[in-house]
Amino acid sequence: MSSEPTNDRREEPAPAAHPDRRLSRRHLLLGGAAAGVGAAGAIGVDLVAKAGLGGSAAPAVPAVALVSGTEVVPFFGVHQAGVDTEPQSRATFVALNLLPGVDRAALRRMMRILTDDAARLTQGEAALADSEPELAVVPARLTVTFGFGPDLVTVAGGAAPGWLRPLPAFTIDRLQPEWNDGDLLLQIAADDPMTVAHATRMLLKDLRSFAVVRWVQSGFRRAAGSEKPGATMRNLFGQVDGTANPAVGTADFDALVWGRAGNPGWLAGGTGFVLRRISMNLDKWDGLDRSGRESTMGRTLANGAPLTGKRERDEPDFEATTALGFPVIPEFSHLRRARSEDRSQRIHRRGYNYDEAPSGTGVSNSGLLFACFQTDVDAQFVPIQTRLDTLDLLNQWTTPIGSAVFAIPPGCASDGYIGDTLF
Repeated sequence: MSSEPTNDRREEPAPAAHPDRRLSRRHLLLGGAAAGVGAAGAIGVDLVAKAGLGGSAAPAVPAVALVSGTEVVPFFGVHQAGVDTEPQSRATFVALNLLPGVDRAALRRMMRILTDDAARLTQGEAALADSEPELAVVPARLTVTFGFGPDLVTVAGGAAPGWLRPLPAFTIDRLQPEWNDGDLLLQIAADDPMTVAHATRMLLKDLRSFAVVRWVQSGFRRAAGSEKPGATMRNLFGQVDGTANPAVGTADFDALVWGRAGNPGWLAGGTGFVLRRISMNLDKWDGLDRSGRESTMGRTLANGAPLTGKRERDEPDFEATTALGFPVIPEFSHLRRARSEDRSQRIHRRGYNYDEAPSGTGVSNSGLLFACFQTDVDAQFVPIQTRLDTLDLLNQWTTPIGSAVFAIPPGCASDGYIGDTLF
């Protein structure tokens, strides 16, 4: 329906300038000034063009091809994007608490609104009430992934999987309340920080009548295009992080991430999510020499290969010993403690670094947003963390200070919305 005025008035053509009409003194002065500026500008351009050697014109600036700014990731599908998507360079994780009085019907409205705006934004289109639509035109592989906490599932009247609860208490934890839990999760990721910031603001505007922000955590990887596609990220210790991830698109990945594993029916096509905020004591790490760092991790710094191998993805040999009979890969190294002979005890890591303003005499306030996906948190993540909690050399330099668990519902069709299987 047209928004144009419905009256019958039509614009009349502007009257032609009368050939005998006299120019006023003001017109002459302003016109002369404009002409002067125009002439000066033309002279300046000419001088610049001839400033090169021999008075030759300056070479034309070559066109730069847009690399990732125009790329889009499909929003609709069996699974939500942002899980098996090649990780983007920037991510913001937002947890919210539902407002009192928000019921099942309100949750349904909330998810319809969020789904519609997220679908638009990820395709480079402005949200319906977008006050800055110009900021939406660079999708930069934007994905928006939604997660549900246990209280939201309860309000929706659904059955929560047994693992959807706070993680067990670990001895190494020093959890700070401002980084824990939540009812609703937004994972917003893209290859451009402006895109992430704009999408975050638009979605939080949608939520003002339904929820309040509990915490926001933002992280980064290498900028898009600065490394070869598929390169394993490095954390701020300089170590590769996530080498043992299952390969996306394989039956192995599907079983570990999308598997049913006794989850309620509404979660079919979804998965489980854990976010651990891990403080990394870089100031203390600076005092450790290179061999000590590699022994702590069980991998080389240069390319992430296990200490018994040459390439990053070589299988570690935990039986190999030195000439003195000591294990080449120390028994309490991070690699050895994280590994299990039970192949079902694996996860898909999709973490990000954070780096914030230091305080006191320190020079860093940095760490890792350890984000991971698995179909059953209790069966996959908890056993790994239990081993690391017991005997992991890396614990001397790392401290978990935040922890949250969410259920990631499946994707949806274009005529549905995220969470429609629950509601």
